[in-house]
Amino acid sequence: MKTIEAKITFVEQVLGTSPNDEDIYRNFIGSKAPDAQTVDEEVESLGVDAVVEKGMTVFSRDPDGNPALYDYQIKGFFKDSCAMLKKATGSKSRDIKAHKKMIDGLIFVNPRLITLHLPEGGEIGVCQRPLRAQTAQGERVALAMSESVPAGTWMEIEITCLTDGDEKYVREWLDYGKWRGIGQWRNASNGRFVWEELRCY
Repeated sequence: MKTIEAKITFVEQVLGTSPNDEDIYRNFIGSKAPDAQTVDEEVESLGVDAVVEKGMTVFSRDPDGNPALYDYQIKGFFKDSCAMLKKATGSKSRDIKAHKKMIDGLIFVNPRLITLHLPEGGEIGVCQRPLRAQTAQGERVALAMSESVPAGTWMEIEITCLTDGDEKYVREWLDYGKWRGIGQWRNASNGRFVWEELRCY
């Protein structure tokens, strides 16, 4: 069994992925909007459920109110990374069979709730972007909104591999973070990171 202690520093903004609730939407977005009245008007005309459903995602919060990720989001990143790297010539991950089952049962991330530490002067913001989809009725465009934390945000995690030798895969997946990150809208380079190994024991 091996445990890697790692510090992850994001080089691009990270977007929240958790569904929002009425209070966070009204209190945060309403207070930050240049014209807060427009939020109230939208809620009044469409209803809170419709407004929230249109795309606001947020970060989970730790007990002190700081933005945070859950351990399963890191494991999800490992699964996504492994699936892609299995197609890359010369990657270590090409050797893994049934990678999702292996990551679920043999690789564990701690702590359960991982605090995101913002850089000095950094603030939680909002990223808005259009979502386009081709439908039977033609092209549809919707507005998606997510909480964001800036580049320079960091976190520390422990990754335990129950099988000796699996730590080489973990290192490869973490290296892949400089190309494809964690969180929403990864295809636009959001959530990319670099990492530093603090200790392996």
